[in-house]
Amino acid sequence: MNPIKYPYLPEGRTIKYVTLDNPWMAAAKEFSRLHATDRQMPTGAVIVKNDRIIGSGANQVPLKHPLLARIHKDYFCVRRVLSIPSGQKYWLCPGCAASKHHSEARSVRDAHSHGEDTNGGDMYLWGHWWACKPCWDAAISGGIRDLYLLEGSDQLFNRDIKGNVVGKQFE
Repeated sequence: MNPIKYPYLPEGRTIKYVTLDNPWMAAAKEFSRLHATDRQMPTGAVIVKNDRIIGSGANQVPLKHPLLARIHKDYFCVRRVLSIPSGQKYWLCPGCAASKHHSEARSVRDAHSHGEDTNGGDMYLWGHWWACKPCWDAAISGGIRDLYLLEGSDQLFNRDIKGNVVGKQFE
């Protein structure tokens, strides 16, 4: 099996994988379904420590425009409208440029807002096949030990792979 070539992976870090029957991954998926505003690429993250969820977050794209409603039912990403490849030119979209809108950073902030110490916790991320630099930075600065993705996510959530589930994650 060929190793996955992530657009970004910090030195010394690895990504671990779990199946959807993992309760923490299932929780990240459900949080995404309920709270993500980007319906094309919804993501959700939960931070787990001492066998309980201490923080959760979903991507919250801040842009809504009535003229684009036919293309994007709810909120939209400027990069996606312009067909920018994943991991590139984040500065074009306010939702992408500010990692504060990404599920990973939101989950760390959520835990801290409830007085939780994220140091040594694990993050389970639904809806992506990699994490961008700002999200890794948020996880690392929060002391997150391991990042878990859904097994097969490099195929399922990669817009460049034929047969992906992008836009159909909850069907």
